[in-house]
Amino acid sequence: MSLRRPSPRSGRPTRLHSAVFQPIGDEGRAALVERRIAEAIMGGVLTAGERLPAETELAAAFGVAPATAREALLALRERGLIVTRRGRNGGSFIADSADPVWFAKRTLLDSSRVSLRDAAQHYVAITAACVELAARRADPSEISMIRARLERIDDHDLTAWRRASDDAVIEVAALSQSARLTREQMKLQGELSPLLALIDTEPASRARQRALLLAVLDAVEQGKASTASAALRESSRVTVEWLIAYREQHAAAATLPNLTTQASAPRTERSST
Repeated sequence: MSLRRPSPRSGRPTRLHSAVFQPIGDEGRAALVERRIAEAIMGGVLTAGERLPAETELAAAFGVAPATAREALLALRERGLIVTRRGRNGGSFIADSADPVWFAKRTLLDSSRVSLRDAAQHYVAITAACVELAARRADPSEISMIRARLERIDDHDLTAWRRASDDAVIEVAALSQSARLTREQMKLQGELSPLLALIDTEPASRARQRALLLAVLDAVEQGKASTASAALRESSRVTVEWLIAYREQHAAAATLPNLTTQASAPRTERSST
């Protein structure tokens, strides 16, 4: 029997969304199930009001026992990340108070300059290899379709823009025709996406990131591997500098609220749902 994947409110599941519910193998304990779902919530892959699969479906998806899935859901409820509703249309749902922007801020404030730069170097090493291979192996029409989908997105809809951007990078990675690189890139994209969502809240920075991503796609479409890699590295440099500046601006005065309090950022726009 096939597992029915949950769908985000905006429509079809994105690649990152589908990647949440993949088997976690022999290490599949409740804490790992909890962590993967929590990270997906914090990254905005699973959105407020979205229904999770039933316990049995969740257990099958992760490759764990139903009791393990039940324990993970209990831990998520205790953290205030999900709520359980009874009745015919009941189940476990992402809590309305689960704010991915707040989680991204907390993650950033808990990070150091060194860890941010190290994460960026790892991301660039993997993703640059993907775009360089894609520039050599992909059909230009495939890149053209990715760019066309991206350009149709209204970047004022921050949730849709972040998902479309993440998907575009993952699709380019898939066109590298390296399964290992693509899997690693998907993992890294999921880790970095919450921080990129912070940058999205500032219109000028979002516009610059959009231009750099389109530059990567243009170079890949034209088969210019070194140009694509250079554009990606510039995007990563801009990202890290923005995050470090944001962290330093807020670290001194920041007093992290509890999970029921949502912090607000300056110069932000409200995400559309």
